Amino acid sequence: MTSNALSDALSNVHAATPLIHCITNFVAMNSTANALLAIGASPAMLHAVEEVAEFTALADALSINIGTPSSTFAEGMVSAAHTAARTATPWVFDPVAVGATTFRQTLSERLLAFTPTVIRGNASEIMTLAGLTGRGRGVDSTASADEAMDAAIALAGRQHCIVAMTGEHDIVTDGRKHLRLYGGHALMPRITTLGCALSATVAAFIAANDDHLSATAAALACFAVTGEQAGRDAAGPGSFQVALLDALYQLTPASLAGAARLEVLA
Repeated sequence: MTSNALSDALSNVHAATPLIHCITNFVAMNSTANALLAIGASPAMLHAVEEVAEFTALADALSINIGTPSSTFAEGMVSAAHTAARTATPWVFDPVAVGATTFRQTLSERLLAFTPTVIRGNASEIMTLAGLTGRGRGVDSTASADEAMDAAIALAGRQHCIVAMTGEHDIVTDGRKHLRLYGGHALMPRITTLGCALSATVAAFIAANDDHLSATAAALACFAVTGEQAGRDAAGPGSFQVALLDALYQLTPASLAGAARLEVLA
């Protein structure tokens, strides 16, 4: 995979302005919508069970995040995922803190049955989904990306999907091809919902690109590159968040290709 593949993927998002249906948590709705707008996509934050199936069929992609689940949210997620599978709408699953409670684990099992196009999580979340570990520590990862590499590959193979595992460096795999991306900044874990926004951004990229492996890598590269940029001038988490949103808006395909650091592992 070349830097041109990453820049082409971003160009396609800008050209398509894909409509992304986000069923996400209460904390993340505003920041996720703003990130999608900054990168060139169109967000919709619908979660009512009475309308999610109908809207999923209209959207270009779906992003499901289980950060603050309730019984009604859960049923809406399942309905949307079912519709995505039926209509061949690409969708991203963000299994936030899946190891923390039985409710989250059961909900995740139900959603996995509808074969997400991409699963995006941290190392602990990916290991939990792969069945290789027990309980995670909330939304924080207690395992490194390297420790969870085998879990990510196994999960991708079992689910026939892309797995994007984020942390100090990011891993993207389809079970056969594996990529590592470098970048970001130490302040990124200090900003809540950045991972949620990233998952929705992945949805925008897979909506606008047929090569979902390259598209997922490009979405992660966008956050890695802009995270580095935002960290250069930020005085703390508050200014970093604003700088990151501005950097996403200003990011061009050429600057992404020039700044992204991608390693092909296999």
